[in-house]
Amino acid sequence: MEGNFLCSAPAFLFFLLLFSSYTTLVYNSTDAENIKKSCATTLYPQLCCKYLSSYSNKIKNNPKVLATSALSITLSITRSTLQTMKNISRSGDLKPREIGAMQDCLEELNDSIDGLQKSMEEFSMSHGKDDPKFVLEMNDVETWVSAALTDDNTCMDGFDESNMNGQLKTMVRKFILRIAHLASISLTFINHYAAQ
Repeated sequence: MEGNFLCSAPAFLFFLLLFSSYTTLVYNSTDAENIKKSCATTLYPQLCCKYLSSYSNKIKNNPKVLATSALSITLSITRSTLQTMKNISRSGDLKPREIGAMQDCLEELNDSIDGLQKSMEEFSMSHGKDDPKFVLEMNDVETWVSAALTDDNTCMDGFDESNMNGQLKTMVRKFILRIAHLASISLTFINHYAAQ
């Protein structure tokens, strides 16, 4: 009997490991489903899933962590977009009208980053609905993210007003739409959290 138990121990360990792996996959699948469902409530579900799916184990089903993660991603992508735009503006290949439009756009992106930073700080320090300041805090956060979204959209005005066509305008539009859409996603999750 003892010999049979020893022989079957490796098989038992194999099935234990297999079951453990399966439950982990199911658990992670549930986290991924939560992200998918949350992203379906936004205007840009595919973009939302693309950027937030890797955070699913951290977010789980927590609306505050979801909104914070979306804000953090938006801020990070906006910063990297600003750096890319600065590099383009220093390339020396731009026409005078393009230089002017790029400078205006860089200012708008700086303002956008400022608003997103303020919203991150305020959102992370909020104490929840039991705090008498909760509504005011959420209003401030929503206002800053909305302002960042407006800044992103205003960035394109200089390119549109000068009737520029071509590669630069197309490239800038692609960058700006991405961060504007991410800001929109963040705002959706903040609004959901504030309304709960």
